[in-house]
Amino acid sequence: MVKLKKISEYEWKIEKEGEMNVPGKIFASDALIEDMKKDITLEQVKNVACLPGIINASIAMMDAHQGYGFSIGGVAAFDIDKGVISPGGVGYDINCSVRMLKTNLTLKDIEKKKKEIIEKLYKFVPSGVGEKGRIKLTKEELNEVLINGAQWAVKNNYGYEEDWKHTEENGKMEGADPKHVSERAKSRGMPQLGSLGAGNHFLEVQVVDEIFNKEIAEKLGLKKGQVTIMIHCGSRGLGHQVASDYIQLMEKEYGFPKQDRELVNAPIKSKLGKEYFSAMACAANFAFANKQLITHWVRQTMRGIFKQFEAQVIYDVCHNIAKFEKHTINGKEKEVLIMRKGATRAFGPGRKELPEDYRNMGQPVILPGSMGTSSYLLLGTKESEDLSFSSTAHGAGRVQSRSSALRNLKGEDIKKQLNDQGIEVISGSWKGLAEEAPQVYKDIGQVVSVSDKLGLAKLVAKLKPISVMKG
Repeated sequence: MVKLKKISEYEWKIEKEGEMNVPGKIFASDALIEDMKKDITLEQVKNVACLPGIINASIAMMDAHQGYGFSIGGVAAFDIDKGVISPGGVGYDINCSVRMLKTNLTLKDIEKKKKEIIEKLYKFVPSGVGEKGRIKLTKEELNEVLINGAQWAVKNNYGYEEDWKHTEENGKMEGADPKHVSERAKSRGMPQLGSLGAGNHFLEVQVVDEIFNKEIAEKLGLKKGQVTIMIHCGSRGLGHQVASDYIQLMEKEYGFPKQDRELVNAPIKSKLGKEYFSAMACAANFAFANKQLITHWVRQTMRGIFKQFEAQVIYDVCHNIAKFEKHTINGKEKEVLIMRKGATRAFGPGRKELPEDYRNMGQPVILPGSMGTSSYLLLGTKESEDLSFSSTAHGAGRVQSRSSALRNLKGEDIKKQLNDQGIEVISGSWKGLAEEAPQVYKDIGQVVSVSDKLGLAKLVAKLKPISVMKG
């Protein structure tokens, strides 16, 4: 049993002991901590604290639950000279991320067309396990995607320049070299570009249900009753294969930590560490392009229903990624490697990484709920710099495994439950609906409340689901 010390109402500490290089730090309410105790989340926080070169603390966010190596909801910063990079600190779905679109529609416009909207989106946006996209790429084109991400898609008329300008990393992560991506990874990814995938990935039509910060909402062009669309997906089979390839290569070259084989890693400055970062950046760019293409299919589909339909990207945020960022460490600015696994960057005002029109207010942060619960838009803060290396949660976080959900729930019942709430839902399988049922997730309201009260990211708007598409 991991010993926890309560620091404040929403902060907990695992004291440094044994081979831990730093303490563990957890942000959570009493109820959310109890959820974390149901699996090995807290042990994983301790294990990450043993990695070489880790700085200040091994951190877990409010939505943390058991993952591969790192807990999902884990954040850690590493010294570039002494630290390591670990595929388990990024995850198999590299750059799994969320994009939020604001539209020129209101709830009144779509109320009687909810079913038609989601059925047409399901028809024209490819989704499901192994599902292929709608475009065919040559090997040369795929390499361009891996280098240029969303910017490649826009250049090829799948969207607008404003789309990638409102995307983290400008939709194009630097340092990506396709030669570090295996042929197997490329062959898995090539037919899948522009597809949603399965699991917890979704496309959701929502309505702005509540505004918490009127000034910021107005700057972002959001008002109550407005329709928004959220896209959640990642790098598909390409990202998964990149993770698998480098886990094997690192284990062969460096072995693995005795605390947990899943925390296999390589020194950041080693040849293998640099090659993994390059391949990860390629997978991240694939994911950015993937969401850009899906955005294009969404616009086309919706214009078939509403001729004057318009949709603009509010923001597109990563939540499975490693990045070199400058942070204040012991009073001095220093470049470090940050791994966020199931966690979202939450920069406050003034950061040069932010889009020019957001630089004075801070970074939009998107935290999706589950199919039957609300999602939230928040805003990054300066306070989160000291608390969490400018990070917050990435969503609700599971409390029940997929296998447990399948034993206890039926997809048909979940569909009826959602329909009774006025939510239209469409999925590739009953199994998928059962696995992603609202009751297998933490209380998203508690997650965002802790973020808001601690100042990790502050609440801006609440978004209610209207029509949901699952892979």
